[in-house]
Amino acid sequence: MGKIIITGVDGNFGRHSAKTILTKVAKEYLIFTAPVVEKLKDFQDMGIECRHANFNDPKQLKEAFNGGDTLLFISMPQVGEKRRRMHVNAIMAAKEAGVKKIVYTSIMGAGEIENAGYEIVDHRFTEYLIMALDFNYVFLRDSQYCEAMIAAFEQAAASDGVLCNNMGDGRVAHVARNDCAEAAACVAAGAGEDNKIYYITGPELHNMDEFTAIGSEVTGKKVKYKYIDDEQSYKNFDALGVPRETDGIWAEAAKAFPFCSKGMVSFGTAIRLDQMSFCTDDFEKLTGKKPISTREMFKNADINIIGERTATDS
Repeated sequence: MGKIIITGVDGNFGRHSAKTILTKVAKEYLIFTAPVVEKLKDFQDMGIECRHANFNDPKQLKEAFNGGDTLLFISMPQVGEKRRRMHVNAIMAAKEAGVKKIVYTSIMGAGEIENAGYEIVDHRFTEYLIMALDFNYVFLRDSQYCEAMIAAFEQAAASDGVLCNNMGDGRVAHVARNDCAEAAACVAAGAGEDNKIYYITGPELHNMDEFTAIGSEVTGKKVKYKYIDDEQSYKNFDALGVPRETDGIWAEAAKAFPFCSKGMVSFGTAIRLDQMSFCTDDFEKLTGKKPISTREMFKNADINIIGERTATDS
């Protein structure tokens, strides 16, 4: 068995993937990487080989990936040209290091050419590059995180009881982030088939009226949904101090609100246009478990939180 590399084990997604794969693969076959060396200590103390990975330094990345056969490549948190540059560095370094297979955490809608979502463009670009360089691959196209929408619900409940966004009547199968991370770990450990795309979704589609109704019923907090257009969505995020892009002040702002508004508004547009309405049983096929439902997520909302996003530029 070749060694499996996992990137970004300092983040919420990567840490859960790392903990999951430890239940499936002996630690001598694992290499964990992160851009912040200090955040590797817990895994180092467990006897796992850990390496620094600077996504702005291709030479250093090659050293981080040397000796690996499979790379679980967790997409970087930045959006736009900066992320695409980092992804190019990682994929080229993997090729030079002799990595044979890349498991990439992509996004729902990346296969829809008409979907021009700000974040989706990055993932489509990355998928194309991986295929062009002739790796064996598995793309995991994750649905919208339920945790993010629960955070929006709670924010609305704490103010005027109205959740406003631009999703309209579009339907999406919200998924738990930990389910996405678990599926990624299972694939890195050998589940599924090579050169295939899997859609990691929750168990059911619903629109925002249905989502807020479930949240209101479970929590007892009465929240209603109100559609607003894209322009008003941007104005609302601007008023909250949410950066439009992931440059400049975003790295600091992400500690409180871990997304940029261009990503969220264009994601909402894609949902409204029914470009994100996938619902599959791929999670169950890969893990042998049922995905967590929106209702279950709300029942355990105290632990299903989006958390701080790892916003390092390295």
